[in-house]
Amino acid sequence: MNITETYLQKCSDIIEKVREQQEQIRQVAHWFADTILAGRMVHLFGSGHSRIMVEEMWPRYGSFPGFNPIVELSLTYHNNVVGANGQRQAMFLENVSGLADRILRNYSLSEKDCAMVVSSSGCNIVPIEMAELFQQKKIKTVGLVTSDHLAKSKSNRADGKKLSDFADMILDTGAPVGDSMIYIDGLETPVSPGSTIGGAMIINSIKAELAKLLTEAGRPPLVLTASCIVGKEKATTLFEAAYDEHAHRLAELYVNVGK
Repeated sequence: MNITETYLQKCSDIIEKVREQQEQIRQVAHWFADTILAGRMVHLFGSGHSRIMVEEMWPRYGSFPGFNPIVELSLTYHNNVVGANGQRQAMFLENVSGLADRILRNYSLSEKDCAMVVSSSGCNIVPIEMAELFQQKKIKTVGLVTSDHLAKSKSNRADGKKLSDFADMILDTGAPVGDSMIYIDGLETPVSPGSTIGGAMIINSIKAELAKLLTEAGRPPLVLTASCIVGKEKATTLFEAAYDEHAHRLAELYVNVGK
């Protein structure tokens, strides 16, 4: 097979691994539906490249309110690569103990909430502590990881605990150890990761199952939809209404902060 065909075949293998998790995906969708129907939010957290999965859930076209995307620029802004706000600093900060607590101090959390923490390795301190803090608040917590990579990686926590130790449910992107999937003759290290492929499929599978549950409950979600599908006026109406709903839900997370 040529290189592109090899990569696509490995992506097909990932699809099969996601397909094997349909029961877990539906369970997560039910948890999220209970939270959203209760007027609360599902907290989403990812550092580094994992922020992509947070943004894939909300806000983007084909998505809807009910999620609180927690994305810290200090942990995710990689555009400069080096120099001020560079990747070295971000990778250092995602292993600083106590930062997760400072982030969550901004919100009034409830046992009605749910959370999803994304970390391919499941071994960096901030996402691990984020999941730990959610569980301490009795919030159902989902970990989106790459299971094979997590199993072969060493935790950066002194006690050796990983994200999987603080999750009520683990979902697996299906990517291999090290994430990259293509080996090239003459090149020592592999290229072309797969976790984003599997992660995006899982996120959007949850989203679809969740939209079905909300609709069946008589609360169809306000989906950000392109004007070429519903017309400009309807698209604008949905856009404004969805963002207003997000603001109203978010306001609930601030009302009792510090009390």
